[in-house]
Amino acid sequence: MGFRDRGVEIKTPEQIAVMRRAGLLVGETLELLRSSVRPGITTGELDAIAENNIRSKGGVPSFKGYSTPPFPASICASVNDQVVHGIPGDRVLAEGDIISIDCGAIVDGWHGDAAITVAVGEVPRRWPPDGGHRGVDVARHRRTRLGGRVTDISHAIESYVRSKGSYGILEDYTGHGIGSQMHMAPQRPQLRSPRRGPKLVRGMALAVEPMVALGSQDTYTEDDDWTVSMSDGRWAAHYEHTFTLTPTGAWVLTALDGGEARLAELGVPFGGA
Repeated sequence: MGFRDRGVEIKTPEQIAVMRRAGLLVGETLELLRSSVRPGITTGELDAIAENNIRSKGGVPSFKGYSTPPFPASICASVNDQVVHGIPGDRVLAEGDIISIDCGAIVDGWHGDAAITVAVGEVPRRWPPDGGHRGVDVARHRRTRLGGRVTDISHAIESYVRSKGSYGILEDYTGHGIGSQMHMAPQRPQLRSPRRGPKLVRGMALAVEPMVALGSQDTYTEDDDWTVSMSDGRWAAHYEHTFTLTPTGAWVLTALDGGEARLAELGVPFGGA
């Protein structure tokens, strides 16, 4: 492991392999939560499911006890107009809600981090069918290659989302480097001109997490000092994957198949083991 280009942590192939184990645990936990989401379940019950699964597989929840004030749970559970950092508790999910679930796990000292947004039953028509995330997925993979720049990803995401309508793209909450810590250099801004920032090199790992809103991008932090909600009360979605690059292509460490199927659809080389 080494550091270069403004403190970016460069992992060895062996360390990336451990990150893949952490990523798989996060991906498996999110799929378990996706299948558990239903009207009548509480966000606290979802948190208990996640923590039990992570610990039973030998991992440690990344979020629990993180920062100041210490985050009190193993997942972030953000409902409807809450976009990120929602604290799980006694809130009961209802038919027609959406919930963004962010999950992190540590395996042998290395982190995985990913998020999904899930519909609770039938979602009202006011929410777009793809929530903007399919295009974000396409943009991310097309611009992710060795020798590119971190902001190439930002530019591609913004361009795609803008092409689909007048969605708000949150600028204050960014993607980030990840590895021996959950949040590391480089930050990956949501909006930025291409060809700037650190180069995408082998051994770098990034968590890419676009947040897209139906209305304004303006947010506020609730009284719990964690939950971030939309100022206009309109809904928002949060998606995230941890990925790395190898000489043969992209490898999505938190996708169960490493991103292979989606990359094949896009004609992008797969770099996973």
